[in-house]
Amino acid sequence: MISGKRRGSARLLTATLVSGLAVVGTAAAAGPAVADDAPRSAGGVSATLGRITAGSEAVVHDRHRTSTVPAGLSEMRVEGGGSLQTYSVDVLTHAVEGAKYKETGWSESSLHANRNAGRVRWILQHSYPQVNDLAALAKEAGTDTLDANSAAAGTQIAIWRYADSVEVSTRDQAAAKLADHLYRSAQDSEEPEASLTLSPAAVSGKSGGRLGPVSVRTNASRVSLEAVGDAESKGVRIVDKDGNPVTTTGDGGEFYLDVRPGAAPGSIPVRATAATKVPVGRVFVGDQTKTQPQILAGSSESTVTATADATWAEQGAIPALSARKNCERGGVDITADNRGDAPFAFELDGVRHTVPPGRSETTLAKVGEDQAYRFAVTGPEGLPGAFSGILDCATGAGAESAARGGKGAAATTATVVSHVGPAPDRDARRDPRGFAGRRDLAATGGSSTTPTIAGIAIALIVVGSGAVYLLRREKAASWE
Repeated sequence: MISGKRRGSARLLTATLVSGLAVVGTAAAAGPAVADDAPRSAGGVSATLGRITAGSEAVVHDRHRTSTVPAGLSEMRVEGGGSLQTYSVDVLTHAVEGAKYKETGWSESSLHANRNAGRVRWILQHSYPQVNDLAALAKEAGTDTLDANSAAAGTQIAIWRYADSVEVSTRDQAAAKLADHLYRSAQDSEEPEASLTLSPAAVSGKSGGRLGPVSVRTNASRVSLEAVGDAESKGVRIVDKDGNPVTTTGDGGEFYLDVRPGAAPGSIPVRATAATKVPVGRVFVGDQTKTQPQILAGSSESTVTATADATWAEQGAIPALSARKNCERGGVDITADNRGDAPFAFELDGVRHTVPPGRSETTLAKVGEDQAYRFAVTGPEGLPGAFSGILDCATGAGAESAARGGKGAAATTATVVSHVGPAPDRDARRDPRGFAGRRDLAATGGSSTTPTIAGIAIALIVVGSGAVYLLRREKAASWE
């Protein structure tokens, strides 16, 4: 319990930003996860990249050289059950087979500023494997025959032309005709909804009341809800708006966390789980590893998850903390939503901020493209452990162009992008990948230095240039 003497004080917080330098000829990769990192998912599928299962070779022409690369359809294994089929959206970035990926929206990927992103989705919806009548697809493309290898290669090439704005061709005539047909025919299409999300990603409030609501959006028919950890001993229940216990919900459903009076200050994650097919066109980016982004072409029924954190106390500042990539501004938005009865004060980049009770503030921590980051948050009352990832908001060609224009330098400062207001309702160049199981596994290595951590009472400090992790570049295996 928080004593009266601490009523006007918030918790002691420390945050660290680990920035990987964007160096020509390398790619950043995150280091090992820290033991106190709490598992967090903005929502959707977590999956592991496997082999390219169908395809043929393509030729990429850029300002430096002409390269022969594999072009085709990959498989991904879903954590918890299920499988995905994907194409890539960054021909100049190396794919790390066995890397873990997370489902995300276009705004948190290299498609965030791509006016042709909707055409990429149209191609996915109107070609292989969504269209598995290859004879009919061949007729549309104006070619005599079309097998799975040519269909996958042609689809991938058309996607690259819109997603990467690069010149790509192939010696496979059937694939070439399909790629040209898809490229000419593509039309704008809307971004697909996430398979599962919880909003907001964090809630807080006083014990003896209900925290929330948390809204559920999904294409699944049924979502299971579970408070992770010993919720009963902490005096926490998942309930509906009328206070009735709930264990399941659906699209558009809302739930609350009911905390008994006198419950000791604490925090607990709530996990939502469902089984559904992921919508075509959803993007997958590397989770803690710099690797080639993927875009969904097909899905079996797969396990999807999302997590929301709940924090409570009897008095004082009670912040709900969440983080989200902001590709448009080149960084990570950190949101502090104070549901307590005392101000929540923190210092960021030498500037002191105060979030009054019942208010929210979002702060942008700038992160360079391809940089690893980790915001480690610690406190005596069970605050979330850490937010970490890699900022991957540009294709290899786009990152290289930005670097030539002087925009690729590491940015390690943090700036406030929204003022205190009412709380919401609640390439560097890389070699392309290998093919069909011969995808090169890039060796990783690196060194780290301990970041400078400046702690003051009730402080949130972001420190840049903490560690550099390098993904060693290797030449991809060629198609035989």
